[in-house]
Amino acid sequence: MLGQSVLRLSLLLPFLLALLGIPGAAQSGDDVHIVPTPRPEISPAREDGLEVRLKPVRVDVSLVVVPVMVTDAKGSPVTDLGRDDFQLFEGEQLQKVRYFYSEDAPISVGLIVDMSGSMGNKIARVREAVDEFFNLADPADDYFVITFSDRPKLLADTTQSTDTVEAKLDQMQAKGGTALADAIYAGLHKLNSAFYRRKALVIISDGGDNSSRHSLRSVKNLAKESDAEIYAIDVCDAPGLLLTKRLEEKFGKQWLTQVTEVTGGRTLTVDNAAKIPEAAAQVSRELRNQYVLAFRPTSMDGGWRKLKVKVAQTGAELPYQVYYRSGYLARKEGEQGK
Repeated sequence: MLGQSVLRLSLLLPFLLALLGIPGAAQSGDDVHIVPTPRPEISPAREDGLEVRLKPVRVDVSLVVVPVMVTDAKGSPVTDLGRDDFQLFEGEQLQKVRYFYSEDAPISVGLIVDMSGSMGNKIARVREAVDEFFNLADPADDYFVITFSDRPKLLADTTQSTDTVEAKLDQMQAKGGTALADAIYAGLHKLNSAFYRRKALVIISDGGDNSSRHSLRSVKNLAKESDAEIYAIDVCDAPGLLLTKRLEEKFGKQWLTQVTEVTGGRTLTVDNAAKIPEAAAQVSRELRNQYVLAFRPTSMDGGWRKLKVKVAQTGAELPYQVYYRSGYLARKEGEQGK
């Protein structure tokens, strides 16, 4: 009987180890890789509903996808360009654009909404902004919403019901500090398991950060390596604020701009809370009026590759403004979501 019990235990042991997440529980021949959705190495549950992955995830892709936004001198999207109007470079090497489209396609969107105490007089406008953003959205888009004050909280998990998102947001109250970097960190990691290939974070905040555990540098690096576009609506407060608050907001705006631009997005600055809904509508329109280019990477060595996009200026009186991500992280040969 003892021998049979030991045998049963030995057969069950690998399954118990796997359930407990103990390293070495799976043999190399049993590794399963799911593409394109990467699997996090560790995803501990937290009481605020967020998952914190302890290691950045690299997505295994055969094509590098580069969304490109082109605006004219007035800031309006330029929508009549074709494949031949674009040149795409990896470093200094011109790449063959193997895939090109400009039609609106569904996106997985994460809304990052500042609910810190300094947003108290802006919350009504923020709710209007979310409504404006949804009004211009593709019905097939899916969304999640993370609010943040002293720490980020998952307000609404991935859903296609905009009514659900808006109803939950209506119940929120502004209070506490500002953990902006932590919220972006959480949003980027949640997008790793997004349904659609196109991904975006949209941040609404009055800038600054006084509560985050993650450094601004680490979040900027994470944004740089992600395949998501980040847009931000930065709400400037009145000049009568304390000097420390103004400096915090000024630094926050500069940092937000660095984070958004490295991903191919941008930061829209508004000087009045009443303009937040208009800015949200503009972000939504820009996400719907992009060109998507794709090419095969020239190397797979795990290094950082710079990207450059040139657009023909035919017929333009003034130069176009072109937004695209600054580069991508080429996975190493044989890597699968490491």
